[in-house]
Amino acid sequence: MISVIIPVYNSENSIEKALISIKNQTWKGDFEIIMVNDGSTDESRSIIENYINKNPDQNIALINQENGGVSKARNAAMKTATGDYIALLDSDDEWYPKKTERQISVFESGDLEVDFLGSRRKNHEILYPYKADKNKLALISFRRLMFRNETQPSTVIFKRKILENTGYFDGEQKYAEDLNYWLKISENNKMYILDEELVLAGDGKRTFGVAGLSANLKEMEKGFQKNLREMLLSKRITGLEYSLYFIFYKLKYMVRISRNIYLKLQGK
Repeated sequence: MISVIIPVYNSENSIEKALISIKNQTWKGDFEIIMVNDGSTDESRSIIENYINKNPDQNIALINQENGGVSKARNAAMKTATGDYIALLDSDDEWYPKKTERQISVFESGDLEVDFLGSRRKNHEILYPYKADKNKLALISFRRLMFRNETQPSTVIFKRKILENTGYFDGEQKYAEDLNYWLKISENNKMYILDEELVLAGDGKRTFGVAGLSANLKEMEKGFQKNLREMLLSKRITGLEYSLYFIFYKLKYMVRISRNIYLKLQGK
């Protein structure tokens, strides 16, 4: 069984599409869908409750809690999950029909040990330092993650063992929280990206500076720096590496700010 983890905050315009995309999966196994309404102030809760009533064939549980951020919401759901696999889906994203079928086939092929598997999302290519092999799989490593995070949460499925050997998201972190978790997972698990387009993220909008948490570039930068300090304290990088990465992340931040301004001027 796959446990699908969906944090929800003011997603009245998109949450039903996300749920329908699970219903339309071609994978023939069982799903349990665990949704956490993270203090939404719009009609998200009522839309979800109406959807559950109209779709009794889908195994959906709804948890309502005060607003605590995406990490606390995901953690609340993961702590109740019972599936062999954990799949993440943000409330403004949609899975393509063959998404879980393709990923589970990789897990169960026996050709390679895979604990964590992402994929491409619409209008996105796998960029350096990642490179897909003949099996369409690009290895994710700690060093590659430190250079670039190519794995959007809604593309991810991982084995239950990760909850046991890694734990959960940092409940207090709201920005770059996915990278923080991936870095921790990389210490004890085999991670890959499947070079296939399997997710529509944010209705196809670009991945930064437009909507959602990634729109706040300043806070995203603070999240990256927090991750960097953690890697130093955990001794996964040296003091010299910390200094070099610090400069690298600051340069990336300035480039991203400039690029965001340019794209907005272009109407993108």
